Amino acid sequence: MNLQPSHLAFAAGTVAYMVIRAMFQRHGASGAKAHSRADARDRLLIVTVGLGQIGLPAVLMLTPWLDAAHYARPEALAWVGAVVMAAGLWLFWRSHADLGASWSVTLELNPNHRLVTQGVYRRIRHPMYASFFAMAIGQALLLNNWIAGGAALLAVGLLYAVRTPREERMMLESFGDEYRTYMRRTGGILPRATTS
Repeated sequence: MNLQPSHLAFAAGTVAYMVIRAMFQRHGASGAKAHSRADARDRLLIVTVGLGQIGLPAVLMLTPWLDAAHYARPEALAWVGAVVMAAGLWLFWRSHADLGASWSVTLELNPNHRLVTQGVYRRIRHPMYASFFAMAIGQALLLNNWIAGGAALLAVGLLYAVRTPREERMMLESFGDEYRTYMRRTGGILPRATTS
């Protein structure tokens, strides 16, 4: 087993991530969907992110299979990683809380889906993806292993690149000009620079 203190901090963050997701998934709306882009590609992307966020780190911590990819890093970077991961977890929770019943793990809209533009969605359209990137950076800093440390960053980057254009098209089809206006005043995962 490879359970360094920074690895245990990452494991604690991962447990918090899974608790947040389970809590909101349990309260999420079920039944018929008004609009769905959930397909095999979308589900494969979700599995890929799970492998990067949970699977490979578990292999790192529970087996010697990834030991050859270890590297030395200053201990201070682990502390930075813990702070970044905690910030990502807060944003992950807040994204779910602000979406409420409009949240879905796949690309789906409920029959009474509403466009959420308050809370963390006031300045960015995709705070949940931003939280994934923050947690992935935290993972890279907490797990001093080239494979397990960087796996989530690669998987989340792929998810964002492939899924976001489809998600934005779905929102444009469903909300039209209201979503176009929202796009003009917000950034994707970072707030749009304001001009005065």
